[in-house]
Amino acid sequence: MTNLAIETEGLSRRFGELEAVRNVNLRVEAGQFFGFLGPNGAGKSTIIKMLTGLLEPTAGRIRILGLDFANNPVGLKSQIGVVPEGLALFDRLTGPEYLLFAGRMYGLDRVTAAERAQELLNFMGLADRSKSLIVDYSHGMKKKLAMAAAVIHGPKVLFLDEPFEGVDAIAAGTLKEMLNRMIARGVTIFLTSHVLEIVEKLCSHVGIIHRGELVAQGSIDELRSGVASRHAEGQKLSLEQIFLDIVGGERAAMPEISWLE
Repeated sequence: MTNLAIETEGLSRRFGELEAVRNVNLRVEAGQFFGFLGPNGAGKSTIIKMLTGLLEPTAGRIRILGLDFANNPVGLKSQIGVVPEGLALFDRLTGPEYLLFAGRMYGLDRVTAAERAQELLNFMGLADRSKSLIVDYSHGMKKKLAMAAAVIHGPKVLFLDEPFEGVDAIAAGTLKEMLNRMIARGVTIFLTSHVLEIVEKLCSHVGIIHRGELVAQGSIDELRSGVASRHAEGQKLSLEQIFLDIVGGERAAMPEISWLE
């Protein structure tokens, strides 16, 4: 039997008259690096919020690590890590204070939380800013701190919403190194990003959502095979080409901008 880390059945979410997510059936195996793609407004962040317990579904079921989320919310939240798009850090704490707080909230004892916090600060290159308030951190530093807080308890599933947005090449390299180490340890990672080159390099499997519906999921090679017949024989399609083929459809002619002609 397949060991699924993330599974949804008929997952849906309405906001008044707007059906933002419609009947989504996700399957993510344990240990996969899964990229979740879609145009702006497709429903990616809404799904992550439902998968992590921040938003209640209108309909459908969510199972994380084989357990029903609705029946085990606290227990499951202790086994997952989340880096939300908005980060939501406590700006008036220092980095060590924030990581100690995160570790204690996840149930670590004070000594273990402090030790792990220091290890993470060293790894992320933030140890020399241990006395600075988070409000004074750069955007990249805040991303690295948010990642550290999400993994301090050793989660089995990690959810990342646009973790590389606004991050320079050095910080991105640090984050990628941590993610690869986690995959090597068997952690399941669920990543959303608009940077398809990053997804193609990091992820083994992807899902694509369009207008609230899951329109494709599988390994990148499986998706490539599914659209290959519509392209030149022998052409190896990039993830960007696959994505545009699946969600792009027929594009209307671009309107003119007279003053740029």
